[in-house]
Amino acid sequence: VQLVESGGGLVQAGESLRLSCGASGIMISISTMGWYRQAPGKERELVAAITSGGNYNYLDSAKGRFTISRDIAKSTVYLQMNSLKPEDTAVYYCNARSSVAVIMYDYWGQGTQVTVSS
Repeated sequence: VQLVESGGGLVQAGESLRLSCGASGIMISISTMGWYRQAPGKERELVAAITSGGNYNYLDSAKGRFTISRDIAKSTVYLQMNSLKPEDTAVYYCNARSSVAVIMYDYWGQGTQVTVSS
């Protein structure tokens, strides 16, 4: 599975961005797709995820501002980010998790920088 992100950039606080993640390869074992982020000096954290069954999970600080969605036909996952804050500044990574029985494996994109200025 290969993941390619796009859509990062520099915006001012209060503005919006939409990240896209195009997936290719054998997707049949992928159970969850999501977005993580990592700010300098901090651990990588889950921002939003969507399961193959349509369940959603969001970071508390992202609830109400960020929306994850998917286009199954295009094998693409999106992250719409509204009302951006300087603390949202980070490298955002697309993730696809493969689950086969009890074995899980994470695929990662190369990351896209999001910078929010105050």
